[in-house]
Amino acid sequence: MNKLNELAASYHRTRDGHLAARVGSLAFLALPGKAGGLRLANASSIGKPPEDWLPSDFYGVDRHVDHEAGFRDHVEEIAEHHRQLLVLDRREVTTQTATPWGVAQISWIYAEGIICHSTAGHGGFHLDEARNALVHQAYRNEGWYEEDSQWAKVAVSFPDLFTNYERKCADRTLRHDEPDAYELVSGVILQPGESHAKDARQFWVDHAADWVVISAITSRHRPGFVECVAALGGNRRSKEERRFLVPVDEYQVGRHGFVIDESRHEPYDGPSDFVGEGRR
Repeated sequence: MNKLNELAASYHRTRDGHLAARVGSLAFLALPGKAGGLRLANASSIGKPPEDWLPSDFYGVDRHVDHEAGFRDHVEEIAEHHRQLLVLDRREVTTQTATPWGVAQISWIYAEGIICHSTAGHGGFHLDEARNALVHQAYRNEGWYEEDSQWAKVAVSFPDLFTNYERKCADRTLRHDEPDAYELVSGVILQPGESHAKDARQFWVDHAADWVVISAITSRHRPGFVECVAALGGNRRSKEERRFLVPVDEYQVGRHGFVIDESRHEPYDGPSDFVGEGRR
């Protein structure tokens, strides 16, 4: 069978009623999320029919989606990603190259002067001098780009060497992690909600004069409340801290932190559940 055909997604329903999918040796399962929607569990090389798959056969959760249509969209995207990988000329080699993360165990040549190394603990890309010069100055490192986030700079600099899915992930990584460079290179202004790092920076500017929680614990002394230790502007180095009580059902920490509302949240100096100097 043609390898591209082998990577066509097939969909199934398990005996437990969960939507499942298979792409080559990859397996996906849609499980109910605790807060609604679906968790996308993944695994590989499950040696039984999809109808017999169980949640315990899966070892990771890839992402959350709102509904089964979102599950199918994600599976189709992954299937296309693997089909495109077959077309790309990535050659596996053994180099024993010394990298910033240790000696390379396996390496992949993406193109002349562009190689990805994997070591025992980490990995990333190395670009030779000529290829590194082609990376936009705002993104350019000294030739090495680690695999957690810096790889994205290589992907956007040499898009023809990456799949659509990889380019999408790279764009998201740079938007969230390096918004200033992203805006400079792309010529766009990221709006609120489009970059974690930019939103975080604005959060701390907006709340520099507010009490932001730096530690919290469910109170045994005041049932129904969370005892919070807050610092001005969320500065953990500050010597000035205050304690507040926040109703349990209201204490929902956002992406960047929880801001005390002094007009509603009760200052507290009673017995504490914290263990530490200056907290009774």
